[in-house]
Amino acid sequence: MQHSWVESANDPEGDFPLANLPYGVFSVAGEPPRCGVAIGDRIVDLAAAEPAGLIDGEGTFARPALNDFIALGRETWAATRARLTELLAAEGGNPDLPTVAMADATLHLPIRVTEYTDFYASKNHAFNVGVLFRGPENALPAQWTHMPIGYNGRASPVVVSGTDLHRPMGQLKGEDGPIWAPCRRLDLELEMGAVVGADSALGDQVSVEQAEAMMFGYVLLNDWSARDVQAWEYQPLGPFQSKALGTTISPWIVTTAALEPFRCEATGTTTGRMAARGRRR
Repeated sequence: MQHSWVESANDPEGDFPLANLPYGVFSVAGEPPRCGVAIGDRIVDLAAAEPAGLIDGEGTFARPALNDFIALGRETWAATRARLTELLAAEGGNPDLPTVAMADATLHLPIRVTEYTDFYASKNHAFNVGVLFRGPENALPAQWTHMPIGYNGRASPVVVSGTDLHRPMGQLKGEDGPIWAPCRRLDLELEMGAVVGADSALGDQVSVEQAEAMMFGYVLLNDWSARDVQAWEYQPLGPFQSKALGTTISPWIVTTAALEPFRCEATGTTTGRMAARGRRR
């Protein structure tokens, strides 16, 4: 385990050791939101570190979302992570690096969500959801094992974890036709969101290898659904209002680089998402 001069980062049970360094957006005492990195029980204030000459984000860290930093690309991500690791290390680090207590900070949605694609990335998940609507005989779509199954979701309801959500009202199937009522079968799915950040043009072909290089990091994701509304409205064009009530994501983005040492063969039990995209302005 790598040790940091931030003592709380050396707790083996902690969420944010030196090997993690997830990115997020925070504010303190009514100040404007800006970009930061979690370390132990503190947040590195990247917006303050950059003008001090400690780190270089090409002026993107003072902005209220990570999109413009993400759009700088993989080489910049790697260089920034290496520099942060150096500054935060117990040996040779810089204790003057500006940080704030996480307990004093308000955490915000870390990215400006410009696109959102919902994938069936787990066979177990796809089968279980299919059973709800089509029964076990027709649960898994025929094309599932041949191509990615997904749909373009609604980006506007993506909010940071902890945001209050309203139980939706909608049309439900009744005995004598549709009825208008509050959702009675509110559901959520615990999933993982992938944050994609790279420039590409409409119509560009992207290989599997290129796609992996575009992955900035991952967030925990709760996908909220009004299942009874969905059962009535989803055919033939898919979910509409039943999937628009909210999608919550964690405030911290764990980078692909932080997860690389734990790479293993896929088990098929985790549902994946493409949550957002970073672009240059």
